[in-house]
This record gives sequence, structure tokens and C-alpha cells, in this order.
Amino acid sequence: MFIKAINPKNAPEALGPYSPAVKLGDFVYLSGQIPLDPKTGEIVGDTIQEQTHQVMKNINAVLSEMGLGFHHIVKTTIFVKDLGDFDELNKVYASYLTQPYPARSCVEVARLPKDVRVEIECMVIDTLAYEAQMVEQEEGCSNCSGGCGCHGCGE
Repeated sequence: MFIKAINPKNAPEALGPYSPAVKLGDFVYLSGQIPLDPKTGEIVGDTIQEQTHQVMKNINAVLSEMGLGFHHIVKTTIFVKDLGDFDELNKVYASYLTQPYPARSCVEVARLPKDVRVEIECMVIDTLAYEAQMVEQEEGCSNCSGGCGCHGCGE
């Protein structure tokens, strides 16, 4: 099978027949994360701020399982119970990210699992192999003066 299921130890378990994330080549798709405490399985917080913080922590736990971070996210879809929470959600969401920010959609929905206020799903690109190649090219090799990236010395 080409698709690999990601089942992180430090993130909430799936509530149904789905994987917290699946990876196909360099593409990773994170299932929607809700504000569940991974240890207790209980909802964290009542406010949009508290719940968004927990959702972002859960996303980070899934990403960390693969050695990835928030900067690998290319697209998020945010589902909120009330678009009136949009500004407060944005403050928390932005505190976890840096520019360039991922592309994003945000939609109000009638109801979310366990009646939470927010759920966020992500599309991610695993660029770790490319990042390692770039570092190697910038540093050069031990037989060169450094920074050459050409590997003309045979290494």
C-alpha cells in the first residue's frame, strides 16, 4: 500500500474509523483535530481561545511524530461553531504560525464532534529530505573549502 497511516503517541486517538494523518509520498493529510486532551480524552476549555490552543497543540503532536513543524503546513481548513469567534480564533491561530502563512478556509458549521467550538484539518508537505539536501549544498563537504555544493571532490 502506498498510503501510510500516522498514529502519534502524543495526540488524541481517532474517534472513529479514520487515521489521525495519512502520508503519501511527500504529502501528508491531517484529519480534523478537535480540542481533546490526548491523555484523558476530555474536551479542553470552554472558550474559542482555550479550544484553539488545544487544537494547535494536537496538530503539533501529529506533525512532531513525523519530525515536521507548523512551517510544513500548506493549507488548513477551519470549522467553527460561530463565525463571531473569528477574531479571537485568528489571534491564537496566528501565534503558532510564521509567514508565509498557510492557505486557509474557515467555515461556520451547525455542529462539530462533541459539540466543540473549533476543528482544524491540514494539508502538509514533508520537505525534510529537500531541506537536508539544501543544508548539505550550503555547507559543502569535508574535502572542499565549504559552501561549494558541487561535490566535485568525489564525495
